[in-house]
Amino acid sequence: MVTNFSKQVTANGPFYFLQSLMLFILIMTTFLFSNNAFALSKVTAVVDKNPAMINESILLTVTADDDVSRNALDTTPLLRDFIVGQTSVSSQTSMINFKTSRVTKWQVVLIARSAGQFIIPALTIENQQSEPVELTVIAAKDTGSNTQTDIFVTSELSSNEVYVQQLLTLSIKLHFAVDLKSGNLTEPSLTDATIEKIGQDKQSDNIINGKRYRVIEQTYAITPEQSGEFSLKAPLFSGEILQASKRRSSFLSFAQTKPVSILGEAQNIVVLPIPSNYPNNAQWLPTDILTLHQEWPTGNDQFTVGEPITRTITLTAAGLSKAQLPKLEMQSSRGLKIYPDQAELNANLRNDRLVSQKVQNFALVPSTAGDFLLPAMSITWFNTITNKIEVATLPSKTITVQAAEGSISDSSPNNFNGTANKIDSSTSHSANSSEHLSAQPPAVATEVLVQDKRLQWLFLSLWLLTSLAWLIQFFYFNKNNPMNTKHQSDNAKNVVTSGNHYLALLAACKKNNAEQALNLILPWLRQLLTVNNSGLEINNIAQAQAIVQDQNFATALNDLQQHLYGKSAINGAPSWQGLALLTAIQMVHQQQSEKVNKHQLLPLNP
Repeated sequence: MVTNFSKQVTANGPFYFLQSLMLFILIMTTFLFSNNAFALSKVTAVVDKNPAMINESILLTVTADDDVSRNALDTTPLLRDFIVGQTSVSSQTSMINFKTSRVTKWQVVLIARSAGQFIIPALTIENQQSEPVELTVIAAKDTGSNTQTDIFVTSELSSNEVYVQQLLTLSIKLHFAVDLKSGNLTEPSLTDATIEKIGQDKQSDNIINGKRYRVIEQTYAITPEQSGEFSLKAPLFSGEILQASKRRSSFLSFAQTKPVSILGEAQNIVVLPIPSNYPNNAQWLPTDILTLHQEWPTGNDQFTVGEPITRTITLTAAGLSKAQLPKLEMQSSRGLKIYPDQAELNANLRNDRLVSQKVQNFALVPSTAGDFLLPAMSITWFNTITNKIEVATLPSKTITVQAAEGSISDSSPNNFNGTANKIDSSTSHSANSSEHLSAQPPAVATEVLVQDKRLQWLFLSLWLLTSLAWLIQFFYFNKNNPMNTKHQSDNAKNVVTSGNHYLALLAACKKNNAEQALNLILPWLRQLLTVNNSGLEINNIAQAQAIVQDQNFATALNDLQQHLYGKSAINGAPSWQGLALLTAIQMVHQQQSEKVNKHQLLPLNP
């Protein structure tokens, strides 16, 4: 058995060798023929519509019957007559009856630059060219009444002629009657202009010539910065729409997408320069209307010293952006400090017009009693409807500030002189009354009193002896007790350095307690500043600041009052930090202590 098996293998050896050789030759032949079959041999170009409407996208499909590079197609020749939009590339390989085919396809979105007859030139891919395609583009006015596009874009300006820096609004609307998968609408572009989108996109439905459209609207605020004639670039919509599959089998039918691009219409704008008669010192404000309005916390005009008064001024303008609204300022006066808050800016569309508003709050803190005149506030602006210069004005207003209960009124800068005048007047009146009484005739006869001269001399002698004894004892006490002068000096120093108000004030600053710190400022200053001048009267913080004359202390104190009296305190201001005021207080306290040491009385003994 073994011998027969070996003979059979030996006899069949040449047969197996020839069979393997033929199989190798067949595989190589198939490989060579397959390479030759997949070689690029044809390029075709077709459009999805002919004729097409102006500003409507045209889908150009270029097909190569081979798998080639995605960058093999050059679309530069199309830029002469068309706007080239989105370009997509796909490759496909299929086998039918053991026959393999490969295809590369480009889909290019085109928009004709004008109406007329065009020829899409031959496109070259790896030495193969497509046939030119004739295309007709017609204007919208040339279409029949029954012809309507599924997608179109409209744009509308509030005005085509404006002044420089005058705000105008642009409304762009995208109308579509098909299902959108995705889309993007370009923003407007204008040379030498500021463009800002206003609000959110609005969606609505509209029926045009019996066809229902879905409408998406965007609104922009445009402010030209230079005068002249300009063209607003047309908006361009690029996206994909869903369309039904052309396959007959409903089981295999899927929704397909198609790229589309729609171009809107450009808008021409004429920008006028600033009139030559407009004041040079006034901010240029071209607007339809501008108003000023003010509000006070109470109906009367009487207020109290130390209590903050909130004055709210509202500036409203139509046709101006928030950035164009002018700054609102109030001038402070003696005895009345002004603390402005951060302005609130708002802008809204009202009847297709942009209306901007600035709300400014001022905290008025009177430090003295009396009448204060708030000067008139005016803003110059240019009426773009009447082409005239106008002025919005807030009239001047007088407020009356009363002294707080238990305090001394200092309604005028000369209040101390006024008090002295009153005292002098009272003294003079008393003297005049005495003279008047002495001039009157006595009611009874004058009695002559006989006084004992010896008794008078006795009393005079005793008084002189007593005074002499007191002087001797005083000089003797000071001479033998030198620590008495030091004791008096220490008492004066202790008044300055160890006051309860000072320690409590430092503690309030360390705890960042703004209200408590403000309440302790005046008692501390009274105690500190009256050591050298016992006759000095301090009725308010303004007087104390004038005596101290320390810039760091004044700045820290102003920040404290701004924190407590400003509008931010009502709306929840961030916590106050007392480090700056603490440092300033310590510095002022040290300076005043040094003054006390320099002005202490010398000992009476020589």
